[in-house]
Amino acid sequence: MNITEKNQNIIFWVLQFLGWGFINCLSLFVLKEISMHFIVYSIVFGILICVGVTSMLRWYLKRNISFESFDINDFLKIGAAFLVTCILYGGMHFAFGYFYGKFGPQLTEAEIKIFKAYDVIWVQVVNALFMVGAWLVTYLVIKLLLKLNRDRIERLELNTTLKQAQLNTLKGQINPHFMFNSLNNIRGLMLEDVDKSREMLTKLSEILRYSLTKNNINAIPVAEELNVVDNYIDLSKIQFEDRLEFVKDIDESTLDLEIPPMVIQLLVENAAKHGISNLKNGGRIILSIKLEGELMVIEVRNTGKLKIAKNTTQLGLKNIRQRLKLLYADKASFNLSEMAGEVVANIKIPLA
Repeated sequence: MNITEKNQNIIFWVLQFLGWGFINCLSLFVLKEISMHFIVYSIVFGILICVGVTSMLRWYLKRNISFESFDINDFLKIGAAFLVTCILYGGMHFAFGYFYGKFGPQLTEAEIKIFKAYDVIWVQVVNALFMVGAWLVTYLVIKLLLKLNRDRIERLELNTTLKQAQLNTLKGQINPHFMFNSLNNIRGLMLEDVDKSREMLTKLSEILRYSLTKNNINAIPVAEELNVVDNYIDLSKIQFEDRLEFVKDIDESTLDLEIPPMVIQLLVENAAKHGISNLKNGGRIILSIKLEGELMVIEVRNTGKLKIAKNTTQLGLKNIRQRLKLLYADKASFNLSEMAGEVVANIKIPLA
């Protein structure tokens, strides 16, 4: 079951008050010869102090600790925040004991013995080490369990939606128009150059085989994807002839890195189908792959304007976004824009 953030907050506050309320009530009701005033004040202020300092600790942890990629720096931050919280916890209990003893009602003998501990701040800090420590361990264990549950749900989501994504991808990748046009163009080419037409049939079969065999794989090397792109461009040039210019600017260090299959091919196909084919004089497609820090940046530029027809399903673009979301969550990005007479498709994929 996936617990929403709103429900998590409600559960947290309920457990905070119930947990600290039980501990404060238990510690006081087992004592004898203490007044009702002392019980009420101790329980109320005890709960407020415990809830207050641990809620501040939680606030700090949520904003400064990355539970997705935990490292030694996060461990040190938790340790420092824990010590500060313990000092704050002890100091507030010490302050409560001081003011209650000075301005509160007459103390009984049992209460005087209790307040001897309140008068020594290090005793309160040591007590805080156990109380806040137990709370912190419980909080971290719950966070870990929630993360494991979230990861399990994401894996299930990936498995259950991947087949649908694959079907949609096939619809967008091996579209009937491309197949029909390619076969017609190859048939016409046979009358002029049999060897060339045989070569184009081989390339077409390689694209089909690649789409069918690699579509259920999550990652392939960039070099393997580029071979399919080259085959697609060669087939497209039968139709476009000199109207299509294809330029590659590939950082060689990216060739062995892995990407989702058909992603680059879909971008190039989209550029040819919705860009170059609509231009009387044709245009140019530029494919660029490079590294920027911890990201691999894939960019496809084509001559033309960004116009999305009303009758198009945009399956290709939807498939790209869906695959990136499933495989990389929010760490990857995909943007489509128009700049200086060119349509620019930009994908950023994390290296780790």
